[in-house]
Amino acid sequence: MIGFLVAGLIIGALARLIKPGKQNLGILATLGLGLVGSLIGGVIAQFFGTGGIFELNVLGFVLAVVFAVLLIGVAESVAGKNKTA
Repeated sequence: MIGFLVAGLIIGALARLIKPGKQNLGILATLGLGLVGSLIGGVIAQFFGTGGIFELNVLGFVLAVVFAVLLIGVAESVAGKNKTA
């Protein structure tokens, strides 16, 4: 469980580094987006037969970072809409 949290934080931090621009996200939001990204990436990697959802593999890690970047973009757009309303 602790390893999953650490991996989620690392994935979220990598996603924030990859995503251009400044993100107004705290450490908990980064952790949450990293965890969700790692779950989605793990499920897709498992679909391709590279291992279980909670196993560490290259495809799962890459997909987790990609989906975390996408989730950060979604979070920014939702937060931007809330500021203008």
